[in-house]
Amino acid sequence: MKKVISLTLISAAIAGCATTLTGRNQLMIVSPDSAIVESQKAYASTVGELDQNDQLVTDPAWVKRIETITGRLVTEAIKLDPDTKDWDWSVAIIDDPDTLNAWCMAGGRMAIYTGIVTQLNLNDDEIAQIMGHEISHALANHTAERMSRAVLMNGALAATAVVTDNNGYVLTGTAMAAKVALELPNSRTAESEADEIGIELATRAGYNPDAAVSLWKKMAEAGGGGGPEFLSTHPSPDNRASTLDKLGEKMLPLNPQLKKSQVYPVTIVTDADQI
Repeated sequence: MKKVISLTLISAAIAGCATTLTGRNQLMIVSPDSAIVESQKAYASTVGELDQNDQLVTDPAWVKRIETITGRLVTEAIKLDPDTKDWDWSVAIIDDPDTLNAWCMAGGRMAIYTGIVTQLNLNDDEIAQIMGHEISHALANHTAERMSRAVLMNGALAATAVVTDNNGYVLTGTAMAAKVALELPNSRTAESEADEIGIELATRAGYNPDAAVSLWKKMAEAGGGGGPEFLSTHPSPDNRASTLDKLGEKMLPLNPQLKKSQVYPVTIVTDADQI
């Protein structure tokens, strides 16, 4: 029985291989399309709660600023992967001055918290680096990759339970996998990949790549003891700023005049009914 289950898991892993935009092989048991469907459900639920709590920012200045920056980034993202033109590109600006965070789900559904902008006093170039990084996670199918890791982990736990005839352990393993699929942080490899793609997107969109370095320096300084929530899901090695500095030197020739891209019509979510 152990051999049969092990071979099944191995076969699933082999069958689910894919390649990212940077040429890296990645585990892909959960398809990108499935990840987009599940992300849409999670996004709708999250936005619904935010709307009920009156946390969706509608201030015209905020809306215009985030709409312009992300719109330029999305223009370049679609050039990089034309299939993403069919995504529901959208951003929820979350009124939460104490939270330093931003994210992008599979399918282009994004959020940025006011706290990360106000507490770090981010300029437009730095906001572009944050959102470019997050968009890159979606472009590289990192959500589907995390979900695939969770499925494989759950399969191994379930296999152990079957062999030991421990039904209670099966339930525990299933619940654990569901939680991991939602909360498992990206690997350092995926983070480095998003750094590379993100700084390119921002540069092509017309934003200074040097801002990637100043952003992460601000983030590190804000870390203090426990660190902001953003760093809890974005592992930041000590040499990250140095690596980004070198990447920036390579990216600037792509758009030496930092000419601004056109603004793609990204939806700024100000009401749950928009989802």
